Amino acid sequence: MAKNYVQEGDELNYTAGGTAVAGGAVVLIGARIGIVLGDIAANATGVVSVTGVWQVAKLATDVVALGVDLYWDAANSRLTTTASGNAKAGYAFTAAGNGVTTVNIKINA
Repeated sequence: MAKNYVQEGDELNYTAGGTAVAGGAVVLIGARIGIVLGDIAANATGVVSVTGVWQVAKLATDVVALGVDLYWDAANSRLTTTASGNAKAGYAFTAAGNGVTTVNIKINA
C-alpha cells in the first residue's frame, strides 16, 4: 500500500480572517472556492468543502445554461457567467434563467 496517501481531499481547514463566516457561505481560497460547512468565528479555523454540488446565489440577470462555466464575484458574493475579474468556481449543474437568484454548481470542476 502507498505510504504517501494523506486524505480524499474533499474538505480542508480554513482560517477565517477578522470576520466570522457563516455555515453555507462561499469563501475564496486562492484560485478556488469552498463552502463553509459550519459557522467559523473570527480568526478561528473550520472545515470547508471543496467538492460537490451546491446551491449558490447568482446574478439574477444572468441566464445560465446547463454545463456553462461559472465564476465567483467576490465583491458581490454571487456567481456570474462573467469571467473577467472573477475566479472560476465550477460549472452549472442545472440551468437558471433570468430572474432566478440561485443556481446549482459543481464547484472547482
